Amino acid sequence: METNTAPQDSQDDDSDALETPENVISAVNPAKQAELDAVKPAKKTLKQKLAKFNLYLLLFVFILVVAGAITVITYFQSKKADNTAVISTQTLDQKSLDQIASSDTTVGDPKQLLSVQSNAVFAGKVLVRDTLEVAGGIQVTGPVTLSGLTVTGKVNLDETQVSRNLAVAGDTAVQGALTVARSLQVNGGGTFSGPLSAPQVTVTNLQINADLILTNHITAGGPTPSRTVGPALGSGGTASVNGSDTAGAIGINTGNVPSAGCFINVTFAKRYESVPRVIISPVGADAGNLSYYVTRTTTGFSVCVATAAPAGASFGFDYFVVN
Repeated sequence: METNTAPQDSQDDDSDALETPENVISAVNPAKQAELDAVKPAKKTLKQKLAKFNLYLLLFVFILVVAGAITVITYFQSKKADNTAVISTQTLDQKSLDQIASSDTTVGDPKQLLSVQSNAVFAGKVLVRDTLEVAGGIQVTGPVTLSGLTVTGKVNLDETQVSRNLAVAGDTAVQGALTVARSLQVNGGGTFSGPLSAPQVTVTNLQINADLILTNHITAGGPTPSRTVGPALGSGGTASVNGSDTAGAIGINTGNVPSAGCFINVTFAKRYESVPRVIISPVGADAGNLSYYVTRTTTGFSVCVATAAPAGASFGFDYFVVN
């Protein structure tokens, strides 16, 4: 029997064929293939450019959003801030200046600012109804009258005359000479690093911590102490005192039949805190020949003799008292 082998051979040929898209050799024209290969990189480059363009677009939109947010926030914050009134600037022409010079003219309103760029000379008085603020210095060539003056900083005064009271709450340093035409009253202590010169100094209590140097006389003033006579004067004798509690003179006139004892008892006008020292100095030879002595207490002292003095005689004694 005859068999047909032709289809079998054809099947075997197909199974043995290993044609794949990778293994198939294209029969395209080489020039055409080169043109196709050049188009593929161009398409790839266009896609990259589109991708970059989308990225820039997103960044631009983001920046717009951020700028808008900042603008909105700034706007609302400016609404919350204190809205200071804007003062408009007004220029004065010659006509306006002439009106000011000839009459009482009101220029502008309180919300406006008057700015004078050049120097200004006011021939008459200047009245400022509100606060006067001066950004620079003030130079006054004439007298200044102030009902009150409060200075928080440093003040340099060449010559100042105060017709009424001057109260200084803090320390005061006077570099030059200080002349007080009337009285000077100091309620607290006073310290002088240099010499103090005064024609007269009156103090209630004077305390000297160093040596006392006197270049002139000492005058002991004060009320005159009282006195009483003693039995040593004798009958008809008299005694007198002239001076103060500090220093003075005693006069003695004996009478008939003087005796030993005290001639005079001197009582101080003001008693001492403790028993003072009393220095008696006889005046003349007759007084020096007496056997005199003194007794003393806080209230006074007595001039006495140990032996009787001559009758009808006159004696003198000086005294000096110091505590």
